[in-house]
Amino acid sequence: MARDAMKRARASARERGATRTTAGRARRIKRERRESTQPFTPGRDPRPMSDAVDTLLHRMGWTEQVEVSSVTARWREVVGDHIADHCEPMGFEEGSLTVRASSTAWATQLTLMSGQLRHRINEEFGREIVTRITVVGPTARSWVKGPRTVKGRGPRDTYG
Repeated sequence: MARDAMKRARASARERGATRTTAGRARRIKRERRESTQPFTPGRDPRPMSDAVDTLLHRMGWTEQVEVSSVTARWREVVGDHIADHCEPMGFEEGSLTVRASSTAWATQLTLMSGQLRHRINEEFGREIVTRITVVGPTARSWVKGPRTVKGRGPRDTYG
């Protein structure tokens, strides 16, 4: 009795033009898998390595750090030989570039030129990444030798 009901249902479905969905879907999926793994089909060409690296950099959010590293690596070309002889980039955080000067006079000069330097560096990027340049002067000599120190006035007989 159940077989007769199933035969009648199938016959009426065929008359309406219905097809078997599960078998047809399985065959279509199998054919798509087979076509997607075939060599020399469209979309199977190898991509250039630079595209894959760019995709990775964008996905991980490293584009800004890589751009800053490339400019600091080419520091002499970007700012010029005369300025590069007296300063070096120390770090970059949240739009602020820290530069160490060789003397206090050059620290003052670089502070006055910070607008021009920022403009020149942002031209290299092609967009405004550096919003502020912090100039740090040379560090003073430390007289501390070793991990322990004694509080006091420090060396008294050094300059006299």
